[in-house]
Amino acid sequence: MFTRIIDREIPATIVAETDRLIAIEDINPQAPLHVLVIPKTQQYRDVVELAAGDPALLAELVALAGEIAGRAGDSFRLVFNTGADAGQTVFHVHAHVLAGRLEEGTLAGQ
Repeated sequence: MFTRIIDREIPATIVAETDRLIAIEDINPQAPLHVLVIPKTQQYRDVVELAAGDPALLAELVALAGEIAGRAGDSFRLVFNTGADAGQTVFHVHAHVLAGRLEEGTLAGQ
């Protein structure tokens, strides 16, 4: 699915983009700011594979997440779901950037 967004086959609200990353608004936001930061390569299924295979790309991802979160203030959560039992549903590594007022009963508020 993310590859189709990157290729502009599926519409998404893009909030930032670099040569190696794309950041889009989450379609089911769990916080006032909920953005997915996604490497354009589909080589890595999860953050563990990304850290082992391309730590520089992981650092770029974290830096972009911080830049995006800074738009909403100085506090944010950076979440990587790794594995189906942890809630990962798309096996193309991506980070959830959550910021703003936390809502009770949501993923962001837990």
